[in-house]
Amino acid sequence: MEQFKTYALMTGLTLLFIWFGGMIAGQTGMVIAFVAAAGMNFYAYYYSDQQVLKHYDAHPVDRNHATGLYEIVERLTQRANLPMPALYIIPEAQPNAFATGRDYEHAAVAVTEGLLDLLTPEEIEAVIAHELSHIKHYDMLIGTVAATIAGAIAMLAQFGMFFGGGDRDRPNLFVTLALMFIMPLVATVIQMTVSRNREYMADEGAAKMTGHPEWLQSGLAKLDDYARGIAMPEADPQTAHMFIINPFTGHDFSMQQLFSTHPSTEQRIARLEALK
Repeated sequence: MEQFKTYALMTGLTLLFIWFGGMIAGQTGMVIAFVAAAGMNFYAYYYSDQQVLKHYDAHPVDRNHATGLYEIVERLTQRANLPMPALYIIPEAQPNAFATGRDYEHAAVAVTEGLLDLLTPEEIEAVIAHELSHIKHYDMLIGTVAATIAGAIAMLAQFGMFFGGGDRDRPNLFVTLALMFIMPLVATVIQMTVSRNREYMADEGAAKMTGHPEWLQSGLAKLDDYARGIAMPEADPQTAHMFIINPFTGHDFSMQQLFSTHPSTEQRIARLEALK
């Protein structure tokens, strides 16, 4: 069922992209958008995980190199009936973590050195459970595709402002201009909504997996507090949605916070409190 939801959302976002291409440049725009969407989805499906791991200089580890972390993940995967994901450690001071991969067999969990230094074993277990919940519900692929299509729509809007086609079936100029401004906002809101809902679901999944919502509550509070004081130099907006805590938390960008892909930590902690 989760796979079906994932592919349905991918299809819906792709059709939205193609439709927008048609609104800007008629049939020619639809063809270009279709080819572009197919290429982006193919790349996102097969290669986005390795790209993001490389971007953050994530190093693979096994039982011999990170015994405690490996045993936590092994125990939780058995509990969640999941295959063992690949494990990575990121040489980064900001405490954070993310999961990536297109399916159960190609999943990976990455944690920063800052997270391992800051959290207790129980809190680390809760964070890992959160990431495994993302894996279980195919959230990594959904988030990647949503971010890719949202970015592509924004680029298509900029392209259309200067190179809009001349097909007869194009809408009038005012409608076209309105779409160029509205569609990127719509795509961003879709990405934001999908990501925020998935964060809540992963928090709930982690609480059920560990049986201790308070572990994730205290872990989130620590991560949020430290993220406000420690920047992540390699972080970028295209991958921020993947992390358990927004890596830009410490940046005072009001509009960025308005369209953040993460709900506030206070809201997440309150929801976890209701699960006790």
